[in-house]
Amino acid sequence: MQILEHQIKNGDAVADLVGRHLEEMSGITPSESVHALSSESLMSPDLTFWAAWERDALIGCGGLRALDPECGEVKSMHTVAEQRGKGVASRILSKMTEEASRRGYRRLLLETGSSEEFAGARAFYEHHGFALCGPFGDYRLDPNSVFMSKEL
Repeated sequence: MQILEHQIKNGDAVADLVGRHLEEMSGITPSESVHALSSESLMSPDLTFWAAWERDALIGCGGLRALDPECGEVKSMHTVAEQRGKGVASRILSKMTEEASRRGYRRLLLETGSSEEFAGARAFYEHHGFALCGPFGDYRLDPNSVFMSKEL
């Protein structure tokens, strides 16, 4: 498996995967509580994005948004269904954590869903050292959101 930094371009395989991720999130979360980013939003200069490949197959992705000089946000983590449980997300998160440390960040933050469909995601992040915290940045308290933080 290779984890490569990727500049998203409209119509490429990664943009398509991000679009499917956004559709999936929109199908299980009320629209006002969907915080997954579109591929266009992921092209922002404050966001670094990685794609995971197994040979020529795209199997996962994730991004790191700069919030301030000491803090970053995990965005758009997604692993294709048939690859879940095989370490793809762990490898992507490891790449993000390495980059966050290289930048001098002291903390990583994230928002994920609170419903049962997100139980696996919450367990994954807890396993990787994230703990519950309050809303950050532009987020507000929302019964459909869980906020997590990890000190680096």
